[in-house]
Amino acid sequence: MLVKINGSAVYGVEALPITIEVNWLSSSGKDPMIVGLPDNAVKESLQRIESTFKTNNFEMPRTKVVVNLAPADIKKSGTAFDLPIAIGILAASEQIENAEALNQYVIMGELSLDGYVRPIRGSLPIAIQARKQGSEGLIVPLSNAREAGMVNNLSVYGVNNIKEVIDFFENGETGLEKVQVNTREEFSILNMSLKLILQM
Repeated sequence: MLVKINGSAVYGVEALPITIEVNWLSSSGKDPMIVGLPDNAVKESLQRIESTFKTNNFEMPRTKVVVNLAPADIKKSGTAFDLPIAIGILAASEQIENAEALNQYVIMGELSLDGYVRPIRGSLPIAIQARKQGSEGLIVPLSNAREAGMVNNLSVYGVNNIKEVIDFFENGETGLEKVQVNTREEFSILNMSLKLILQM
């Protein structure tokens, strides 16, 4: 089964849309592979993902899985692709339901070995790009959700672990609360803090 998930790659202060395509080739090969100019941190995601699956009672497919990070001519770096690749593998191998809803969201996050979702860099430009491309919502680590929530007209969801993401899609995109950020209040606090610093 072929599954597509939206991701994003941060370059400087901007983010570019990346499509994570996952295909489970149930009749050939054994080793999963990631293509599309991934760096070593991206390639190592397969080890983190396999440990996450074992800890959370899912299975790493034992037949060939191909992950393509498109467009293939842009170098992909960092660990933030862990979460979308993991969700893509589970959906492609038919271990989670409602896979057709995945491509409506941008999903990013680093995985620990037990499925905890670690913080990533660049959540604000990722959120800006997600809104620009008309995504239904953005799923990021909980510790990044407030920053991403500064972007209006975008539903932002913060998660602590991969199970929350799986449950969200299996329950018809419910169960996660949208992050609510009052931007006026945030900027007011920021201005007050700057004034205090300047007075020191």
